[in-house]
Amino acid sequence: MEKLERHQIILNEVHIHNRVLLTDLSGILNVSMDTVRRDVKELDKFNKLKKVHGGAVSNGFNIITDRSRDIYEQASKTKIAQKGISLLKNGDVVLISGGSTNLEFAKLIPKRMDLTFFTPSLPMAIELLDSISSRYDVFFVGGKLSRGSQLATGGSSINILSEITADICFLGTGYLDVDKGITETDWEIAQMKKAMIYASKRVIALTISKKLNTFNRYKIYNIKGLDTLVTELDPDNVSLDKYRAQNIDIL
Repeated sequence: MEKLERHQIILNEVHIHNRVLLTDLSGILNVSMDTVRRDVKELDKFNKLKKVHGGAVSNGFNIITDRSRDIYEQASKTKIAQKGISLLKNGDVVLISGGSTNLEFAKLIPKRMDLTFFTPSLPMAIELLDSISSRYDVFFVGGKLSRGSQLATGGSSINILSEITADICFLGTGYLDVDKGITETDWEIAQMKKAMIYASKRVIALTISKKLNTFNRYKIYNIKGLDTLVTELDPDNVSLDKYRAQNIDIL
């Protein structure tokens, strides 16, 4: 496989899942870890992605202050975010993780709404505080920060979540599959997101359809842990039928 083709595949994986591991890329490309490491380093040099320990993240995943940055599938993510806004009610306690689609959602939340947010995501906390005109109360669920996802993990953050019962949770998801469930690349992040599900009355996934029918190493929860799945597709699209069959609301 030529280098340019490898680079395109790497960028596609990073754009879809936000964060990927070098070991996974090595398997997908059927090349050595050294080759993948060189490819990722070169893509980082040209600002196509951000190299992190053991993998890579998309440029649009964590950076929220520079609104000029390209966001992969932005039109789809904006459409998803607009659908998601309809699920909010005044007075809701909202638990929300990070991720590029959730960040697009946060940008569109009406400032006049009376909402309380809890988030373990540093970029999300900053995004929610960005407008001084909003009426939101924002609580950061602190802990050890993952360098790749900028999400708090570990026992202290999970303990905080055990004392919360959120009305609604917007769970950032990298991988969704009917059989394999909701999965992650990182064990600590998987445990954190599992705690978010336990701490919520209702769990929503805002996700582009390209993430559907994909899975990774660590299971967060089975697919029935989701109450509502929001994609850019028409809710009646046949590709969503197997998720609908699991009694998941489709929006």
